[in-house]
Amino acid sequence: MTRRIRITAGSVTAVAELNDSKTAYAIWNALPFTAEANTWGDEVYFTVPVKLSLENGKDVVNVGDIGYWPPGQAFCIFFGRTPMSRGEEIRPASAVTVLGRQTGDAKVFKGVKDGDRVTVDKIHDS
Repeated sequence: MTRRIRITAGSVTAVAELNDSKTAYAIWNALPFTAEANTWGDEVYFTVPVKLSLENGKDVVNVGDIGYWPPGQAFCIFFGRTPMSRGEEIRPASAVTVLGRQTGDAKVFKGVKDGDRVTVDKIHDS
């Protein structure tokens, strides 16, 4: 079964598909949740009600990846370079667990500002 989620941040709405990691299952089981957006370069992140360890950590991610950052209990949306990036790579503050990826244009998250309300919920396909 494909597990799809809807991410609404300010005026931006996007869809993502979760992978089969234990972390993705834990996030899925915690949905829905609402938080306050933070931005860091071309990354939006926010605290979630899940506390997990790093799983198959990645130091460099791709545009459209979504991840979980254990030190901040944070859900991360990557859509471009961060202050830690070298060259064109996308580098989180430290390793993240990649738990899925967006299905559309990740650049839409450029419109999200610090403090915007973020809601993540399940999409129930019929």
